[in-house]
Amino acid sequence: MKKRILALLLVVTTLVGCDSVQQGLRSTYNLINCEYSYKSITGLTISGMNLSNGLSVTSIPKITSILSGTATSIPLNFTLNVNVKNPNESAALLHGLQYIVSVDDIEFTTGSINQTLNIASGQTQTLPLTIGVDLAKLMKNNSKDAVTEIAKNFLGIGSKKSNVSLQLKPTFMIGNTPVASPMYIPVNFSFGGN
Repeated sequence: MKKRILALLLVVTTLVGCDSVQQGLRSTYNLINCEYSYKSITGLTISGMNLSNGLSVTSIPKITSILSGTATSIPLNFTLNVNVKNPNESAALLHGLQYIVSVDDIEFTTGSINQTLNIASGQTQTLPLTIGVDLAKLMKNNSKDAVTEIAKNFLGIGSKKSNVSLQLKPTFMIGNTPVASPMYIPVNFSFGGN
């Protein structure tokens, strides 16, 4: 079995070329060593109400009723914008990404994007992650109070900070072959609260 794997690796390296393998490994190394930080949340909607520009006097009672009621579905959608700063001496490239988003130890969602991001040395770019989750389903599997407090933080009316854990697993190219990173890159930040 080991001989077959070694032979396969030799064939792939020969077909793809050493320069391509080295470039793919360097860009992955650079991605792992980039600095990831929270930038913003945009495009926020809850149960179809657009809240991107904040809460209005009329939307607060509607949202309170939705969160405290017995709705079978409460869709929450937004774009999580993450800054990616490349402190390396060469470019950091990604050709896709898998992610896991957890808030206050509750797994909110998992997903993937098929987006190319090329971050030059010393530069910062924004990585947008479009997130959609059903709060009602989260409330069934977790504490309703905890999920409600997290939702309030997204809306800017929460009383306690929420801690976000974002796990990013980039995909890079070796030749024309996409290869997922062997490890997740952790990004942690807090938001909300008074």
